[in-house]
Amino acid sequence: MNTPLRRISLVVMGMFVVLMLAITSIQVFQAGDLNADTRNQRATFREQGRERGPIVVAGEPIASSVAVDTPFAFLRTYANGPLYAPVTGYSSIVFGQTAVERSANTVLNGTAPSLWRQRLGDLITGRQPSGGSVELTIDPAVQQAAFDALGDREGAVVALDPSTGAILAMVSTPSYDPNLLAGHDTAAVNTAWQELLAAPGDPLVNRAIAGDTYAPGSTFKLIDLAAALSTGDYAPDTRVAAPDVLTLPGSSSTISNPAGETCDDGVTATLTLALQKSCNTPFSQLAITLGEQAIRDQAEAFGWGEELSVPMPVTPSRLGDIESEAQLGQTAIGQLDVRTTPMQIAMVAAGIANDGELMTPYLEATERAADLSIVAETEPSTLSEAVSPEVADQMTEMMVNVVENGTGWRAQIDGVRVAGKTGTSQTGINEGTSRDFPHAWFTGFAPADDPQIAVAVVLVNGADPNSEQYSGGQLAAPVAKAVLEAGLR
Repeated sequence: MNTPLRRISLVVMGMFVVLMLAITSIQVFQAGDLNADTRNQRATFREQGRERGPIVVAGEPIASSVAVDTPFAFLRTYANGPLYAPVTGYSSIVFGQTAVERSANTVLNGTAPSLWRQRLGDLITGRQPSGGSVELTIDPAVQQAAFDALGDREGAVVALDPSTGAILAMVSTPSYDPNLLAGHDTAAVNTAWQELLAAPGDPLVNRAIAGDTYAPGSTFKLIDLAAALSTGDYAPDTRVAAPDVLTLPGSSSTISNPAGETCDDGVTATLTLALQKSCNTPFSQLAITLGEQAIRDQAEAFGWGEELSVPMPVTPSRLGDIESEAQLGQTAIGQLDVRTTPMQIAMVAAGIANDGELMTPYLEATERAADLSIVAETEPSTLSEAVSPEVADQMTEMMVNVVENGTGWRAQIDGVRVAGKTGTSQTGINEGTSRDFPHAWFTGFAPADDPQIAVAVVLVNGADPNSEQYSGGQLAAPVAKAVLEAGLR
């Protein structure tokens, strides 16, 4: 072979080697990323071309697929879409999946490892591939009660089974209709998307577990109380300093009680009375006495800072940096840099209700194949021992007193002992506008003697100081009552 031919042969062989390496890289190493790329229309057609399994609540599908005469073959539909949108999310040919549609995607589209028997059977019999189903822990009556009680207000509700961690309700308002994003008319879907982005109240955000986090206000006093009682040096009838005005150490800043009220005699008060009236000064002084580490440790025992997945990720709650005793005094009443989710506050109530044992919250009960056989089932698990059973019993009785004789009286249910705590938290943002209005909170559980349901309610910027309905006890407690009643019905 002469020299020119030899050179050409080497170049051609080199090109084949480069081509083989490129193909190998694309088909093996880049396959996952390319399949997941939203611009990959082949993946979209493959995803939409099979029957996606249903999302089920109490035996009824709340998300399902119906055959249609379009290139995508199946259309995702949502029964009572706005009610369940924070839970189901959406499955869209334009915007992909969110919430359970995303977290359980491989089960719903039939590609999960647990469904290998189903796929093998489809291959052998020639059946059209289909997805599995996901059954949720949601109680439809509790979900509906929370949705109705919130109405058109911006807020969220989380309800838990304290003994298992099962999520009984997860509501975020304002909500949206996932059907608007699931259509096959891409122009209409994009229009709906832009309208939702521009809508007030961020309807696409599930504020029950993610998005913005909120100052918890006086609901955080449960953390202070748990830390104090856990030392063994305090009891419900222990009298603590309770001045009308507390000057924070090392500063000129002061803390007063709600509405400038006197807590007991203006000098000291029992812990029970301080919680009943939601006094600020005794809890600020209590936290300063206990120290930052005690408060931080107790908050973390209830889940603060935990990276949770239910299976959607939950934004971790935080205390922020506490650089002085003055800042600790503000932290103790759920202000300054303390931020949390309704899920976290519900977990605090649930941990107390379950004798101090905090269960890991979860939303998916079972995963099933197309023939309804169970391929995976969630087993309840303990997240932490938040407080001892003795401390939990003390806190329960003190929280019952809050509802029977204190700020939480609007959560009373005839014939049922309800335990609860109210909260009203300043935001300190957008001063002079409605976005500066305080958040209204309530958390609690019932029945106090045998807890079946724990709840947290937040009304975002819902406490208008210019109105007569200003506090968490006035605004959030009635919402919690409706939810608790539905859970006990």
